[in-house]
This record gives sequence, structure tokens and C-alpha cells, in this order.
Amino acid sequence: MAKKGQTFKKYSAEFKLCVILDMREHGLSYRETVRKYELGDNQFGGARQMLQRWERIYLTEGAEGFMVERRGRGSKGRPRKKPLPPEAESDLLDEVQQLRERNEYLEAELEYLKKLDALVRAEEERNGKKPK
Repeated sequence: MAKKGQTFKKYSAEFKLCVILDMREHGLSYRETVRKYELGDNQFGGARQMLQRWERIYLTEGAEGFMVERRGRGSKGRPRKKPLPPEAESDLLDEVQQLRERNEYLEAELEYLKKLDALVRAEEERNGKKPK
């Protein structure tokens, strides 16, 4: 358990990869690797667990796994937006343009129908018929 005010060393991704590759290449145990690279104080197996974690990350995700920040809680908030590929973006822009043109057409049609309705009502009033 961490003590108040205790600081932890942060190892680079290159260092982690070098340690794991050396350990696997030479068949070193966790304890031998901790001694060789002077990792942590090895109290309660903390350095051994750290090496096991590094090895698991290397085996599952490869060298790129060491580049990922794993400390702290993950964000539960709104996910970040990923940029769209250029072809999808151009398709969306084309669709927006088509929808705007359709909207203009429908608005013009609505204005025409309103004017036609007003003319029909005016004609019915002149002829003495009841408007519907």
C-alpha cells in the first residue's frame, strides 16, 4: 500500500519494452529482472507484479500497448467525436445540398397553395357560395 507522500517512478515505453524483451530473450525470472534493472524496492512483490503487468500488456497489445496511459479512471462523459473520412464528408455535404433544394421547393409549393386557396375563397365569396 502506498504511503502518504510516496512518489512512484514512471518508466518510459522504450524502457519497458527493452526490459521485457531482455527478460524473454534470456529466460530471466521476474526476480532476476528486478535485480538486473533495479526496479522498485521489491517489497511485497510490487516490482514483480509490475513486470507481470508489463509482460501481459506486451503479449496482448504488443509494443504499442506501452504507449497507452492507463492511470486513473476512464472518462464516463461524452465520447470524443472522431473525424469523418473525406468521402463520407462529401456524401453528407451532397445530401445537405439536396435537402436544402427540396426544402426550397416545398416552401415554394406551400406559398403557391396558400395563394391558390385565397383566390378560390375570393371567387366563392363573389359568386355567393359558402367557403368550405
